[in-house]
Amino acid sequence: MEITQIVGFGLVAAVLVIILRQYKPEIALLVSIAAGVALFLAVLGKIGAVIEVLQDLSRRANVNMVYLGAILKIVGIAYIADFGAQICRDAGEGALAAKIELAAKILILVLAIPIVMAVLDILMKILD
Repeated sequence: MEITQIVGFGLVAAVLVIILRQYKPEIALLVSIAAGVALFLAVLGKIGAVIEVLQDLSRRANVNMVYLGAILKIVGIAYIADFGAQICRDAGEGALAAKIELAAKILILVLAIPIVMAVLDILMKILD
């Protein structure tokens, strides 16, 4: 049921933006951004449930919570950067969207270094 409400809201917002873009393009962009933020906030509560399940699984598997935290940060960076880049593309700023995506990739790479190092340590132990 939730997905039908989300899609319905998105479609109504899209039609409104299309109509507004003809007469008031600056307001159309604001409506588009507001709709995107509203949709993001609507599903934000679901993310908390996923995080709880992942934390429980990591405790059961004896996985260091530092790695789970890094993975969750990486996923968060990816989603937020994609959201920001799409807003920039909607505003006609494709070059700025590309810069946001590049910055996100660099931040993800930095956060992934400890995980890569841990995997390499495990591989070295196995090979010895």
